[in-house]
Amino acid sequence: MRLRIVTGAVGLALMGVGASLLVNGGQIRDVALWLAGAIVIHDGIIAPVVLGVGLLVAGLPARGTVRGALITAGCLTLVALPVLLRPGTPRNTSVLPLDYPRNWLLTMAAVAVATAALGGSRWLWSRRARFRPHWRVRRRGDERPGRLRR
Repeated sequence: MRLRIVTGAVGLALMGVGASLLVNGGQIRDVALWLAGAIVIHDGIIAPVVLGVGLLVAGLPARGTVRGALITAGCLTLVALPVLLRPGTPRNTSVLPLDYPRNWLLTMAAVAVATAALGGSRWLWSRRARFRPHWRVRRRGDERPGRLRR
């Protein structure tokens, strides 16, 4: 209970600092524009795409694996978005020295390969378990006394 109160107090203090910086900095219009843009992007693009993909993978047997891969790919894309959308080439080449779009594509390919491998192994394992012959075929009257029949 104490941790909850301390966490709430720290959160309120940080909200107060943010509100004072917003009022004193004079950036209310910029922040409002940014928040409105975030709402439009989320409700207009991200949510419909997520719902559509959810409907597409709902019938798949490996839908959990596909959903996990999509969550991973989305998180990696959000982390890489600032360097993917950078404006032009920086003047100082040591600031962003790597080929970030290529590295992002390689990471997405690694996620796709891992998803395919995991989904394929689960599919093979389910087929193996489904078609595994029983070591002994039971007949009627073959039960031992005192044992439950399966």
